[in-house]
Amino acid sequence: MIMRHLIFVFLCIGLSGCGGPGSESTGGTAAVDSNKVYRWKMVTTWPANFPVFQEGAEKFADDVRIMSRGRLDIQVFAGGELVPALQVFDAVSQGSVEMGHGSPYYWAGKVPEAQFFSTVPFGMTVRGMQAWLNQGGGLALWREIYQPFNIYPFPMGNTGIQMGGWFNKKIDSVADLQGLRMRIPGLGGKVLKKAGGNPVLMSGGEIYTALERGIIDATEWVGPFHDLRLGLNRAARYYYYPGWHEPGTEFELMVNTRHWQALPDDLKKIVETAAAANSEWIYTAMEYHNSQALRDLETKRNVEVLEFPAEVLAELRRLTTETLNEEAEKNPNFKRVYDQYRAFQDAYAQWSEMTEGAYQRSKEDKL
Repeated sequence: MIMRHLIFVFLCIGLSGCGGPGSESTGGTAAVDSNKVYRWKMVTTWPANFPVFQEGAEKFADDVRIMSRGRLDIQVFAGGELVPALQVFDAVSQGSVEMGHGSPYYWAGKVPEAQFFSTVPFGMTVRGMQAWLNQGGGLALWREIYQPFNIYPFPMGNTGIQMGGWFNKKIDSVADLQGLRMRIPGLGGKVLKKAGGNPVLMSGGEIYTALERGIIDATEWVGPFHDLRLGLNRAARYYYYPGWHEPGTEFELMVNTRHWQALPDDLKKIVETAAAANSEWIYTAMEYHNSQALRDLETKRNVEVLEFPAEVLAELRRLTTETLNEEAEKNPNFKRVYDQYRAFQDAYAQWSEMTEGAYQRSKEDKL
């Protein structure tokens, strides 16, 4: 009897898992065929060879291939190689490709409430987002919101707190935002408009030239690592923090629901595990590279790294609440997600303040 059990265990390992009671089988269960190879395509919103973001998507595909022993073979295409970057959601939804990688706020025009699963101004950082998504019901809500679009999402990556952006003039007061032409998308752009600024939408490839030539006065991008790579330090002198508009931008792995349901349970578990591992890898890579690049910017480049004045941040925060309430009045789904997001954020705030906040303040006076 013991020998039969050991043989069974070894067979399970050889098949990359048995799809037993602990395996995820959301939306249907497919029988395990150890000889069948699934060849999938993943499209992303990132440019080819884009560090960390595109790199993370390709690492995920490699991990799945290794863990499944080649049974799930995912070919990754950068934005524009197979479909345009901002059509990734549609391609996965329609099932023309099996997977996609991007960030939910890219689909704000189609699913405005998806922005809460990405980032919102003055919202939660990566710590709160991960707690909400994985333990507080956020991921279940996310999947419910995406269900009509035939997409089954997983969190896969986070930028951490971003920078506030590059400016060609100092921001000393709220008055300095009047008429400011700034490349800033999404809810952050709507908040800036309320503050008297002029938000401008443009792709990453256009930003440097527009800033250098004075077509825009300011821009946000990501953080020191990617900003330095784009050369924004040569186009503007003042680099502001914090990134009030993107305090922890979550990335997503999107899987077409029909294709997901066709996978056997052991391959589903491999996808889930690889997504979680690469979510951590992307976030820690961003933290490492940004810390190194910031030191470079401060010591070797002619850049002034400045903090937004408290008065400016307070006004932007007030206008953010106003903007979110207005959006909620127009869209019942937006309101439903906003209410759940805000309830968790409010409950989490005390714990975050008593731990991370208090600890950071304790270091203000160095030993």
